[in-house]
Amino acid sequence: MNAFVIAGEPSGDRLAAALMGGLRRLHPAVDFEGVGGPLMQAEGLESLFPMEELSVMGLAEVLPKYRHLRRRMIQTADAVLAARPDVLITVDSPDFCLRVAQRVRARSDIRIVHYVAPSVWAWRPGRASAMARHVDQVLALLPFEPPYMEAAGMRCDFVGHPVVAEPAIEGAAIRGLRDTLGLGDAPVVLILPGSRKGEVTRLLPIFGAAVARVVAARPDTRVLVPAAAPVADLVAAGVAGWPGNPVVLDPRGPSPAEGTMRKRQAFAAADVALAASGTVSLELAAAGTPMVIAYDMNRLTWAILRRMVRVDTVTLVNLVSDSRAVPEFLGPACLPGPISDALLDLLADPSRQCDALSATMERLGRGGEDPGLRAARAVLDGLQAGPG
Repeated sequence: MNAFVIAGEPSGDRLAAALMGGLRRLHPAVDFEGVGGPLMQAEGLESLFPMEELSVMGLAEVLPKYRHLRRRMIQTADAVLAARPDVLITVDSPDFCLRVAQRVRARSDIRIVHYVAPSVWAWRPGRASAMARHVDQVLALLPFEPPYMEAAGMRCDFVGHPVVAEPAIEGAAIRGLRDTLGLGDAPVVLILPGSRKGEVTRLLPIFGAAVARVVAARPDTRVLVPAAAPVADLVAAGVAGWPGNPVVLDPRGPSPAEGTMRKRQAFAAADVALAASGTVSLELAAAGTPMVIAYDMNRLTWAILRRMVRVDTVTLVNLVSDSRAVPEFLGPACLPGPISDALLDLLADPSRQCDALSATMERLGRGGEDPGLRAARAVLDGLQAGPG
């Protein structure tokens, strides 16, 4: 069996790697081709080109790179057509992946599976019907998503999120990390400014100003910054001179598995987190770490999105838990003062998010079958079932 797998950013790399591991367990003879990051490469993928080239977010941010991204899209679709895999699995990054899927479907009958249902419940509901013209099956992370996809004519399987399968970090490991990094018993604020150059450049000054306010109010506070590999140098330079004696965790030295484990230990060791909007909120929920979510973007992008969004929160913990426990500061609201106030409130009473974090993990499948295995099983079942 041959599977062509495409991911365009670190969160997709993680999802795809878990799926690939599940496929290998269920079908040991599987071979992989495609585009992916270090976790997918650890599962045996040789990436067609560096995944980081696709990690661009925001309407205005994409425009300068449109021609290059289009060339990569055509290159990827042509590689799929040449490989003639049993299945093409595209993972998140819909602006790129679904264009590849559309081009492949126009020229072949290769089965196409898209992993991560588009947020049609949040904005642009017409995307589901558009997808159905060239996608056979969708793997959904959230339990309320299948009806939206099925109504458009696609098979949709809720498979949960791989984050729920990760073992809990024990107290000894947390203590060990704190001691190794010289954090002692100080309150620790975790800073997660994203994995893309554009968002890191935009968010770090805001996050830095918020951190300065927190440290001014709580001088014993320490700052821990797990950097994504594509922006590790940018993050290290950006936090230099921040108060709180920041410690940057660079994932490029250790193996992917070691880097992932150290990141999870950092999540568990933190008292609170300030994070860019995205799936990282689920990783923090898995670690039981209360959080504040903040995100700023190009003014044009914000002006367009604010008129399209159909929900009052974008934080996945809030959506899955059906609460608004996690404070979020988006666009013009992404300001140091309100962000620092929310962090200080959480430091004073971190228990206020406990119920929402627990509910999120339960509803995403914690305690059930490994989501990567569930995703793999759904892919294989879809292949066996065939059209319709």
